[in-house]
Amino acid sequence: MLLETRNLTVAIEGKTILEHVSLRFAEGKRTSIIGPNGAGKSTLLRALSALNFDYRGEILLDGEEIRKMGRKRLSRKLAILPQNVQAPPDTTVERLVDYGRFPYRSWFWGSDAKEDREAVEWALSVTHMEEFRQRQVISLSGGERQRAWIAMALAQRPQVLLLDEPTTYLDIAHQLEVMQIVRQLYETYRMTIIMVLHDINHAMQYSDEIAIVKNHGIFAQGPPREIITVDTLAEVFGVRADIFINSQGAAILSPISIVRDGAEERDGSWTS
Repeated sequence: MLLETRNLTVAIEGKTILEHVSLRFAEGKRTSIIGPNGAGKSTLLRALSALNFDYRGEILLDGEEIRKMGRKRLSRKLAILPQNVQAPPDTTVERLVDYGRFPYRSWFWGSDAKEDREAVEWALSVTHMEEFRQRQVISLSGGERQRAWIAMALAQRPQVLLLDEPTTYLDIAHQLEVMQIVRQLYETYRMTIIMVLHDINHAMQYSDEIAIVKNHGIFAQGPPREIITVDTLAEVFGVRADIFINSQGAAILSPISIVRDGAEERDGSWTS
């Protein structure tokens, strides 16, 4: 295991968000974290990425508690793209991506300029952002901007990439672009990727494992086809769905009704 939590508990302003969460994330695999709104998915990701050290229990990276690792050392291993990030005014794409090299720079010794340039060029290439390098980030479309931020995270050359709802607010084409980048990072570079996703179909198609968060803890973790079932969707999300196989052999969900307290709503009417 590359990254794991043991008995992780997180409270915010006195309210318990996560309680006794134990998870393992395998090296070189893609894991999607899903669950209802407010279940604690983003809170879990922030703890994993060391954005929040206010927790009980353990978070181990290569067997070492992350609170004992220096910030720069940790940033060379972990990179996160949170939600709703914003770049300083007039920042170009190339400058934004170059910010990702911060963990490798020293106040006294500077950095390896050749290594920095190679990392930036690689990140721009993987995200297909080379032609946008001189554009201001603020001038980009939502999908282009998201790819620029992913490139900045990749410039850190991390072992683990954490993405918090990377496709939210994007149209269907830009969602597909982002998820194809995730696939390339996995297939070509065997990067360990942990994502919070709302789109369960994306989670099923682009993950090796899924962790379901519910009621402050882990409801289930395992391969998508083993844990994403009709009964699971009804119990976790209150939704009845059909599951079918598309032309690429991937399982696809089609929600058909809402389930509450043992009753099912179809076309505005409830049946037991």
